[in-house]
Amino acid sequence: MSPEPATAPAPAPAEPLLIKRYASRRLYNTETSDYITLDEIARVIREGREVRIVDLRSGDDLTRQYLLQIIAEHESRGENVLPVDLLTDLVRSYTAQAQSVVPQFLEASFEMLRNGQSQMLEQLSALQHPMASMPGFSEMQRHQQMFLRAMMGGWTGSSGPAPDDSDDADPAASAPRK
Repeated sequence: MSPEPATAPAPAPAEPLLIKRYASRRLYNTETSDYITLDEIARVIREGREVRIVDLRSGDDLTRQYLLQIIAEHESRGENVLPVDLLTDLVRSYTAQAQSVVPQFLEASFEMLRNGQSQMLEQLSALQHPMASMPGFSEMQRHQQMFLRAMMGGWTGSSGPAPDDSDDADPAASAPRK
């Protein structure tokens, strides 16, 4: 049996996916001209695409608010990624002194994690490995690569009903639902 070729994810488009939130709190994908749920937004992000969520009426950027909501929903479903100690430390970090350091620290930490995972994948795929001539090594190497890609995939529900505001033009209202 020959090993399956490794498929690299498609490069993410330069522009983030623009999502508009209407007064009804429904989220509208401007590329597909259809409504989108939080779970669908999470999938788009996991696939490596950046998103930008804006309020149609005010133009306010709501991206941070919705990303936090996606994280909270995953955590509440038992998909725990954030240990309680980390969450506690994050709550404690909301002081004037810590706010200047914590965001940069977290961003640098995740960047180091991404770089480390990429380097590990590169090293696993290098054929100069001293054990490359050992029987079964290529199969083991392929399984390790698949495992790491699955683990890295996470790095690279919708809200309840709200009153509708008929003041906003809603282009999806006349579009058929997918």
